[in-house]
Amino acid sequence: MKINLVMIVKDEERSLKRCIQAARPVVDEIIVVDTGSTDGTRELAERLGARVYAFTWIRDFSAARNYALDQSDADWNLILDADEYLRPIKRKRLEESLFRGEKRYGAGNWMGALLRFDSYRSGELAGTVEVSSTLLPRILPKGVRYRGMIHEQPDTEIPCMLLPLKADHDGYLVEGKGERNLEYLQEAVRQEPENPYYWYQMAVTLRELGRQEESLSWFRRLWKGRKQENGYWIDGMLRYLYTLMDVGTPTELEEAKEVIDSSRACLGNRADFCFVCGLFYTKLVLSNVQRYISYLPQIEKSYLECLRIGEHPEMETVAGTGSFKAAYNLGLWYELSGETKKARTYYQRSARDGYEPAKERLKNL
Repeated sequence: MKINLVMIVKDEERSLKRCIQAARPVVDEIIVVDTGSTDGTRELAERLGARVYAFTWIRDFSAARNYALDQSDADWNLILDADEYLRPIKRKRLEESLFRGEKRYGAGNWMGALLRFDSYRSGELAGTVEVSSTLLPRILPKGVRYRGMIHEQPDTEIPCMLLPLKADHDGYLVEGKGERNLEYLQEAVRQEPENPYYWYQMAVTLRELGRQEESLSWFRRLWKGRKQENGYWIDGMLRYLYTLMDVGTPTELEEAKEVIDSSRACLGNRADFCFVCGLFYTKLVLSNVQRYISYLPQIEKSYLECLRIGEHPEMETVAGTGSFKAAYNLGLWYELSGETKKARTYYQRSARDGYEPAKERLKNL
């Protein structure tokens, strides 16, 4: 069984060495396709033992990915970006998982997913970094190629199985990609105006650029074309709710209430959904206490449900919504309600997970 690492890169001196060194123990060859670096990326890749190729950029990520895959003769291709770093795993364990998949689906009839942990700057606590998880199809059998000029996806309907591969990703900490991505996305939407995946990406990109009002039109389009209930649709609904709360007018809060009520049947088993519900009911009651006072018990109920569900990174969640963040918010709830003993209990639970705001609250109780 041959496994190759296949990458496309441009100006990745910052992270390329770490990426390749982390992946080297589980791959046979390293293929790096450079799309126009002006720094020392190509030379660095060669020093690290990669086979390096040049590709003239044509504003199409799939075209570059597919050219890179054309250079590989492996049975399996591990696809990584330079800002993704595999966590240690034995080659034998990876091979055993691949053999199990082949036994279940047949050789070449399935692809493997890894669990990626994304670091990003907190929107709540200045200077802090939070982590979310996402599942990505990144172990492709020979012959599978990509489609899509940006946010490219494997062009296949074969099943995808989670493998024991985990990777850390710090690319969201680097500034400046949002405007570039938006330009490509606008072109992608012009080419495929009915593709809901591009609606999702437009909404997320505009939100991250601080253009919430514009993002809402794309979230609404995704919502009205709903019942996808796949990974990006679920993430889109959660971000939709956060955006509605960010805008925060009575109209948007009523819209958020409708989305929550309609989504509970399919999302109610997720801690991140229950967490956003807790935040929403707090904001809703505070917006008009007399009108919404009946929703007050839903705040406590939402966070307790978060803790009951617990942490499930394989479900693509934000770390803490099933543990320390929910416990901290419960502590706040009980402290404001005058239930100091309960508040201390939940602050302690949050603090045991290292959550600094909980430690501060404990000092002040």
